[in-house]
Amino acid sequence: MSSLQTTLAKSASISGSSLHTGEKVTLTVHPAPPGHGRKFKRKDLADEPIIDAKVENVKTVERSTTIAEGSVKVHTVEHVLSALSGMGVDNALIEMDANEPPIGDGSAQPYVELIKKAGIVEQPAQRAEFHVSETVFLETKGGSLMTIVPDSAFRISCTQVGPDGRFTQFYSTEITPAIYEKEIAPARTFVYYEDVKPLMDKGLIKGGSLENAVVVQGESVHSKEPMRFLRRICPAQILDIVGDLALIGRPIKGHIIAVKPGHGANTDLARALSKQLARTAAMVPPTVTPKGGDILDVMDVMKVLPHRYPFLMVDRVVQLSEDRCTAIKSVSMNEPFFQGHFPGHPIMPGVLQLEAMAQAGSVLLFKHVNVTGKIGYFMSADSVKFRKPVVPGDTLFIEVELMQKKRAIMKARGRCLVNGEVVSEAEMMFGIVDS
Repeated sequence: MSSLQTTLAKSASISGSSLHTGEKVTLTVHPAPPGHGRKFKRKDLADEPIIDAKVENVKTVERSTTIAEGSVKVHTVEHVLSALSGMGVDNALIEMDANEPPIGDGSAQPYVELIKKAGIVEQPAQRAEFHVSETVFLETKGGSLMTIVPDSAFRISCTQVGPDGRFTQFYSTEITPAIYEKEIAPARTFVYYEDVKPLMDKGLIKGGSLENAVVVQGESVHSKEPMRFLRRICPAQILDIVGDLALIGRPIKGHIIAVKPGHGANTDLARALSKQLARTAAMVPPTVTPKGGDILDVMDVMKVLPHRYPFLMVDRVVQLSEDRCTAIKSVSMNEPFFQGHFPGHPIMPGVLQLEAMAQAGSVLLFKHVNVTGKIGYFMSADSVKFRKPVVPGDTLFIEVELMQKKRAIMKARGRCLVNGEVVSEAEMMFGIVDS
C-alpha cells in the first residue's frame, strides 16, 4: 500500500434501498483533501451536517454500526467504510440524502465498484499508519473474543460460531486492496433464521430480502443466488471488522484474532486501539518550510490574528487545509501566567488552552474568508473537558477541525495534545466581524 494518502479521482454515485429503514437513498462519494479522513454528509437535512466516521461517534451497534453527532445519525456505515478502508482510500466525503446507505446485494462489492468507477489518486501528504505496539484482549458478555497483536501487515483471523455451534468456521487472511476486492468485498450479509422475527419486531431489516442477505436455517443456507464462497460466512464477518476498525481513522498494522465477532465487539476493539493510538502517536510536525504555503510561522500568524504578547497562543501552524488546522504552542517557564498559576506548582490555565483552540480556529476560518479589516470573535464553547495538566516544557499541539460553517460563523471541534495524549478538548463557535 502506498505511503502517501489517497482520495478519489472524481465523484461517483450509487442508489438503492437501505437495509434497516427500507428507504430509497442515493449515496455519492466525493474527493477530499489530505487529512480530511472519511466523513458522512446528510444532504437531506438543514445545513447539511457532517459526521466524522470515528469511533467516538458510535452510538448503537445492533446488527449494524450507527454513528451520530447530536441528533444527526447515519446508520449501517460498516460496508461503505469497509470498502474505502479495504481499497486504501484515506480521504472521502460520503454524501447521502437519507440516514442509511443503500444495501445493494448485501456485500461491499457495489462500493468497491463505485470506488473503482471514481478512481483512486495519491495526494502530496504522508499516510499516518497505526502500528499496534501492545497486545489488546477483549471478551464480551455475548461470548465474543477479540485480540490484536503487533504485525508488519494488516491480518485478520476469524472464527465464526453459530447457534448451538452450527456453521463453526475459520478463515484467516492478510488485508490488501487486491485480496480485499477478491476475497472479502463479495461476501454477503447473513442472518440466522431464528433471529429474523426478533429483528423485525424491533423495526429493523425493513429492506431485507434474499436479494441482499443470506439466511442460515438449521444446516441449510438460503440465498437467491449461489453462494459465492462455498457456504463460507467468515468473510462477511471480516468485511464488518474492516469497516468497524476503519473508525480509528488510520490504516492498521496488526493481526486481529476474532472469535464470534460482532459490531459491539468490533467497536470495543476500535475504542481500545484508539486509546492506544492516543498514547503512542508521534506528534511530529511536517518537514515543510514555513514560508510560501499553507504552513505559517509566527510572523505569518500575526498577519492573521490580532493577538499579541502576552495573549498570542499560537507559535506556528504546521497543517492547514479547508477543514483542519494544526498549530503549536511551546509552553515555556517564562510564560507570564506561571507567576500566579500557581507559585511552586506551575500549570497552564485551562482557559488559555481553550483560547489556543479558538485562535487556531480563527486561522482556519480565515482560510474561508478575506482577512483584510476583519477580526475573529469567540462566541461559545461546549463540551469542554480538561484531562491532564500542561506544565512548563510541554509542546502543545492544537488541533481544530471544521464541523459546520455558515457564512462567517463556524462551529469547530478542538483539542490540545501533549506527547500524543489529549489534555483538553471542546466544541467551539466563533465568527468574523469587521474590526
